[in-house]
Amino acid sequence: MNTSPLDNIRIVLSHTSHAGNIGATARAMKTMGLKSLYLVNPQSFPDQEADTRAVSARDLLGHAKVCGSIDQALENTVLAAALTSRSREFEHETFDARAGAKILLKHAQHHPVAVVFGAEASGLTTAEASKCPLKIVIPTNPDYASLNLASAVQVMAYELHMALAQAGPAKPWQTEPATLDEIELFYRHLEQVMIRIGFLNPQQPKKLVQRLRRLCARARLKKEEVNILRGMLKAIEKRLSGKP
Repeated sequence: MNTSPLDNIRIVLSHTSHAGNIGATARAMKTMGLKSLYLVNPQSFPDQEADTRAVSARDLLGHAKVCGSIDQALENTVLAAALTSRSREFEHETFDARAGAKILLKHAQHHPVAVVFGAEASGLTTAEASKCPLKIVIPTNPDYASLNLASAVQVMAYELHMALAQAGPAKPWQTEPATLDEIELFYRHLEQVMIRIGFLNPQQPKKLVQRLRRLCARARLKKEEVNILRGMLKAIEKRLSGKP
């Protein structure tokens, strides 16, 4: 059976407070051919209101994966996009919905990717957004930019559907991209080594880690590049331990 790149695209809802929005999201996804729904600590799920709002997309709710953290929801993905209109001090690469959908679909031709939406009232936290190498903004009326969660999902689902309709044949990757899990392990390893050599003060980290995350996100690290960087960190640790 032939699979669609849309099958590699996860819609991730973080800390959703209204169960009806989960059901409406499932309906929005199914109309555009998306199937993979991940829920990070929803306030109420399963829930009758979600079932009611999903209408004929209840099968997506039945297969939805409930996760305890954003890291769990992004497991094995190679790219994630944060859907947010909020400006942050250390912005990742930012695209509108149409351009962002094309980038996500290109990666989804071969690997899992994710589109991440925050809670209705507060949106994504800074920590959640920092896990996503891309930021996507849906262009709206600047005088009233507020979008309902399920409406935002519908817009992105439509753009992903159209990106697939306009895409040419999938081209093979020249080098394998690193997964976000592997990159997170690299960040933790890097932070440990920076503390050991006195480059990072964990009591006063300032903005160093956020700056490094932004730098690496722009680089779109490949698997072999992460391996090289972690090998370098291990060599530093070995020298610090006095081992030959």
